Amino acid sequence: MRALGVGVGSGSSPERLLRSQGLRVTRPRLAVLEILAEGGHLAVDHIVARVRQRLDSVSTQAVYDVLGALARAGLARRIEPAGSAARYERRVGDNHHHVVCRGCGAVADVDCTVGRAPCLDPPTAGGFVIDEAEVTFWGLCPMCQATVES
Repeated sequence: MRALGVGVGSGSSPERLLRSQGLRVTRPRLAVLEILAEGGHLAVDHIVARVRQRLDSVSTQAVYDVLGALARAGLARRIEPAGSAARYERRVGDNHHHVVCRGCGAVADVDCTVGRAPCLDPPTAGGFVIDEAEVTFWGLCPMCQATVES
C-alpha cells in the first residue's frame, strides 16, 4: 500500500483521487469511495447494500473488484481481524491501528501514539526493512461492558 496521507478528511474529490492513482472513474468506484469516506470499518456485504441503494444494479463481485483496486492504489485499507470477515476503511497512509470488541465485533481506530511509524521496532526483522506495523487490540466496547455488568 502506498502511503498517500489521504485520510477521510481529504479535500480532494473522489474523481481526482481515482485519477491521481491512475484509476478510471466509474460509477461503482465513485460510489464505493464515497461510502468509505463516510467513515467506519465496513464489511463487504454492508458496502454492497449501500452501493445498491445508490446505483441501479451492481454485482457483489464488482464491489469486491472495486475494493481490491482501491486498496492496491492506497485509496482504501483492508483490515481482517482474526476470526472476522475483511473490512474496509478510507483512512490510509497514517499507520494507525485498531481495537476490536470481543463481544459484538465493533472496530475502532487507535492512533499510533508512540514513536515514529511503524510504531513498533522488532528486535530482529530477518533483514526486512519495516515500513508498517499492524496491531490489533482486543477487548470489550462500552456497550458490551454494560451488558456484562447488568
